[in-house]
Amino acid sequence: MTTEIIPFANTSSLAPFSTKVPLLMQDKGHDIRTIIPKYGYVSERKYILREVIRLRDIPFEYNGEEKVLSAKSAFIPKTRVQVYFLEDNEWFKPQTNLVYKSKNGRILSDNDQRFSIFCKATLATLPHLFWKPDVFLCNGWQSSFVPAMYKEEYAKKDFYENIKTVLMVHSMDDEYTDFGQKAFEKAGLEIPKAMKNGKVNAYEAAAENADMIIALESPSNNITEKLLKLPTVKANKKKVFTVKVPEEDSLDYQPVADKLDKVLEKLNS
Repeated sequence: MTTEIIPFANTSSLAPFSTKVPLLMQDKGHDIRTIIPKYGYVSERKYILREVIRLRDIPFEYNGEEKVLSAKSAFIPKTRVQVYFLEDNEWFKPQTNLVYKSKNGRILSDNDQRFSIFCKATLATLPHLFWKPDVFLCNGWQSSFVPAMYKEEYAKKDFYENIKTVLMVHSMDDEYTDFGQKAFEKAGLEIPKAMKNGKVNAYEAAAENADMIIALESPSNNITEKLLKLPTVKANKKKVFTVKVPEEDSLDYQPVADKLDKVLEKLNS
């Protein structure tokens, strides 16, 4: 799952990664599906988003109430990589092409709650796809709720058994990764042990539950070193692996896909 794919959303290095790497992994024989929020500015006609009957009104629980979302299907342009768009008029539709910010450039104060809903809805959608992943790739802080949600709520359900969750860390932006206690409470999750004064780093919250943590490290950004400064991540450092990625202006993601493929093999070894 991801929150950025070119041309639907493109604000950071997550976008080219989520566009190019799935295609390269598909070329290696993996069955790849991607899920992204349906932002209001994304044209359904331009990108040929199709309704799928089985993806209408998917139920899940959030904040003690039943909530429903629907999804539509498309492809990354000029590829056969399938993308499912989760629709929600309250949380996703109002977002601008800044994705995590308002039109005036201010960071949305409820990003943690917004993407906790995205994570919960994504997990609820899987049975409706008639497809079960062996490995669930959680891209960025935006997907960091998934490991806990999976372990606490879904892992013991028949359909969901034996799925591995992998947290992919693309950046260490403090302005986005500081999550509030309310987001965990509304998602029905246990409060992370690392929570202090009502706040917790998103990656620390995920570290205990993820099966693997992959630091996507560019030449100018030592993600691994920064990650291991977080106490909960350091305590789970055996889960941490580094995959080198190019700077944003590079087009060559083949070495990334090759290394990622090898790293993921360790989950089954």
